[in-house]
Amino acid sequence: MKDNISVRETIQNNIKNKKNITDKIMPAFFLLMASISVLTTFGIVLTLITDAYRFFIAVPFSEIFSTKLAPLNANPSFGILPLINGTLISTLIAMLVAGPVGLAAAIYLSQFASERVRRTLKPIMEVLAGIPTIVYGFFAYSFVTPLLMKIIPDLGAKNVLSPGIVMGIMIIPLVASLSEDAMNAVPEIMREGALGLGSTRLEVALKVVIPSAISGILASFVLAISRAVGETMIVTIASGSSKNFTFDITQSMQTMTGYIVEFTSGDAATGTTGYYSLYAVGLLLFLFTMVMNLIAQYISHKYREEY
Repeated sequence: MKDNISVRETIQNNIKNKKNITDKIMPAFFLLMASISVLTTFGIVLTLITDAYRFFIAVPFSEIFSTKLAPLNANPSFGILPLINGTLISTLIAMLVAGPVGLAAAIYLSQFASERVRRTLKPIMEVLAGIPTIVYGFFAYSFVTPLLMKIIPDLGAKNVLSPGIVMGIMIIPLVASLSEDAMNAVPEIMREGALGLGSTRLEVALKVVIPSAISGILASFVLAISRAVGETMIVTIASGSSKNFTFDITQSMQTMTGYIVEFTSGDAATGTTGYYSLYAVGLLLFLFTMVMNLIAQYISHKYREEY
């Protein structure tokens, strides 16, 4: 026992007597590195709130929440509903594409594909996530839109349907990869038990694996929605800049990101109400994505199954 105490005391004395300046500096360095993202986020939010406040005190709320958006007219109006409408409709179209396709791909990769097929298909599918969004935009405008015009004669050259579909293709890897990870986390013994009771592999996937992995699947959907809401170049190129409040997906619509791109190209003079409207729209977009991320975190914690 005395030997144990002496050894412990020796170790503690060695630690106290050790004068290594690196051990004192590095914790502060690591704290600084960890604080960069927090400070950056704080700076972004502060900038958005400060300049958006100047917009909100100059424009009445009755005008902000109207359907008329004409910021460059002689008598400008700043109704934000057309932008919200265009953003939500394009996001809905994207999720109608990415949701079923991504979930089906995840089910196949996690439940039916062999290990060799999985190692081949998954990297190929995830290549979609690495393609620059401006390439997707030209693809939507020069290929998907002409193709859809042969099917839908009334489709405009600029429309929200084409970029919505291409956005859905772009976020398929996000839905598929996160959903597959959630399904693979389900214990193998649950699958084997269901198979042992006479269930088919499809029944196991639909009635055992998906309900058990529902938190991860729903979180992947919410994160995909957040990604679609913040998409810029696809809708800017293929959807156009029409500021009409409409639910006709064959017509051009402008999203919040498209509006920001249009005005930052030099249309709005610095210090004008139109210039500060950029920050108001940016703040709204930030709140949209933040809420989506918070919902994803809530779903992950609320419905997570622990095995």
